[in-house]
Amino acid sequence: MESYSIESNKKKSRLPARLDFAQSATGLILGLFIYMHLLFDSSIIFGKTAFGFVSGMLELSFLSDTGHGYPIAVFFAVTIISILFITHALLGMRKFPNSYKQHRIMADQVIMTDHMETKLWYVQAVTGFIMFFAGSVHLYTMFANPGSIDPYLSADRVISNNMWFLYLVLLVCVVLHANIGLYRLCMKWGWFAGSDARKSRLKLQLLRNRIIIFYLVIGVLALLAFSVVGMGHRGKAGERYLSQVTSVEMFVGMPQELAQTRYIAESNE
Repeated sequence: MESYSIESNKKKSRLPARLDFAQSATGLILGLFIYMHLLFDSSIIFGKTAFGFVSGMLELSFLSDTGHGYPIAVFFAVTIISILFITHALLGMRKFPNSYKQHRIMADQVIMTDHMETKLWYVQAVTGFIMFFAGSVHLYTMFANPGSIDPYLSADRVISNNMWFLYLVLLVCVVLHANIGLYRLCMKWGWFAGSDARKSRLKLQLLRNRIIIFYLVIGVLALLAFSVVGMGHRGKAGERYLSQVTSVEMFVGMPQELAQTRYIAESNE
């Protein structure tokens, strides 16, 4: 009884709750970013011109007199996402097994309990571990080449740089991790609970599964489209997509011949 009274008189720390909130907030932002990122990437399904237009908008080409855009905008975006990514990963590691023995205990409990929500947490933990390495490679690539988002250069990374397998693994992990995470956030914080919690949970589960299938389908189709472009461009790896530049420069009044000559000169520098 004496020990109980001593423990009960101690001031409880709010730090774990604050760290949980920070993990949820960074996860929410990253999850929504993944939705938009995959949608932008999937524009390659509609052709090189569509992807070139989207990548030009991301580089703020509409604010540039020459239509080339500002790769520094991509650099700043990658910096912000990297900070959120590292912060979220470090916060998530608090609940991740820190030894093989703990991992085996957790895996055995998942099998023994046969509880779907526990299995989803386990999938999220495993995909998060894989993403920490695969996602870091992708972010470093964008850090080193912030101006390399165009149909040819992106396709060259997939085929000529042999990164297709990395992107496939990253796609599966990102889609599963993000959607399971957003679903669990809704459960944890009571979002969209409604008057019937059980019915709302079933609706969210159905929505989660449909979104996972949707993003996996468009992600695989986009990767296949990049592969087709990359294989056709293998002999000219490193060359930028010409139509993306000339179409914008023609829009601002530059003749096509001059735009093409200027583009070729810059590509050979």
